[in-house]
Amino acid sequence: MSQQNSSKDSDIKKCPVDHSRQAAQLSVSEAPHEQRPSCPIDHNQKPPSFAQSLFGGRSSSGNSGCPVDHSGESKDAINPLNMMPNLTQSMHADQTESLSTERELSTIPRATGDMDGEHVWEYPSPQQFYNALARKNMAAPEEYMDVMVDIHNFLNEGAWNEVLKWESRHKDACMKPKLLRLQGRPNDLSPLARISGWLHGVRPFDRHDWYVDRCGKQVRYVIDYYEGNPVDDMPVFNLVVRPAVDDFGSLTDRAKQLWDDAKAKYFSDSKEQKR
Repeated sequence: MSQQNSSKDSDIKKCPVDHSRQAAQLSVSEAPHEQRPSCPIDHNQKPPSFAQSLFGGRSSSGNSGCPVDHSGESKDAINPLNMMPNLTQSMHADQTESLSTERELSTIPRATGDMDGEHVWEYPSPQQFYNALARKNMAAPEEYMDVMVDIHNFLNEGAWNEVLKWESRHKDACMKPKLLRLQGRPNDLSPLARISGWLHGVRPFDRHDWYVDRCGKQVRYVIDYYEGNPVDDMPVFNLVVRPAVDDFGSLTDRAKQLWDDAKAKYFSDSKEQKR
């Protein structure tokens, strides 16, 4: 993602997933092995298993995770806000079909010193996404590039919605949290992901650290991306989103959420048994 300004609420509030093409299901859970299916999106077209063959697949260069490099390890000039090199809109040498260079605006507000207007993050175009895949020597089927961009954007919107749920605990202190910057860390397992791997044999195909501006206070969130079990041959993704335990406040938030989840689960079960 990159930063962009927007003056039209209708433009940035629409669903980022194009419902005229097949995309994916998104499930958000506290544990990656638990799935809470959501409504699938247009099943008319069946692309390959994106997480295995593209987002999470190993390339010939050993790269994995999101094809858009957020690690900051590229030799090219890096934008410190999203740890991404400047992705060209030009056709790649190996490309046989032209791709769209249009970029969609996200609904994710960008932290900026300019208080005038709304500033949001901007997603890469299909052409930039193709070039990002090519940079990492990953397969880049041109006919599925629009769908892959939809999934990429869909996952980011889902992650931000989960961040907002956590941030709602602090709405009295900050009504409008914003994304300050992000970093991809596909090769760094979080403690929770490591434990999940030990217990369930499940590892995420990507990890992002998002830094949120809570009205002047910086809060880091860890997001683990998992591939779920396909539904009707369609890809399903599970996100585990939580504040990093960088301070006592984040630790308290996670403890409160565990308690809330336990109450919702066990108290509702006991009520059902009494009926």
